[in-house]
Amino acid sequence: MTFRIGPKGQVVIPKAIRDELGLSPGDRVDVERREGEVVVRLHRDSAAERRRRVAALRGLQADREGGGTNELEAMRRAERELEGRKDRA
Repeated sequence: MTFRIGPKGQVVIPKAIRDELGLSPGDRVDVERREGEVVVRLHRDSAAERRRRVAALRGLQADREGGGTNELEAMRRAERELEGRKDRA
């Protein structure tokens, strides 16, 4: 298959190939130049990369109002108590 490079240097991966490989918008790909060729492959995170990304997210919501675990647990308790009162009424 032959495709044109767009004005921004973009090439569209045909839908049939995206479907076959399970590629979705937002997926990351690696682009490599190899002996006069351009190779595009799905990016595979290493276990270490995944751990770093998860670690970077920890505590992200803690300082926001209603963002911490304690606040969430308190909300759930209040909801259960309210439901319990409704059931008894």
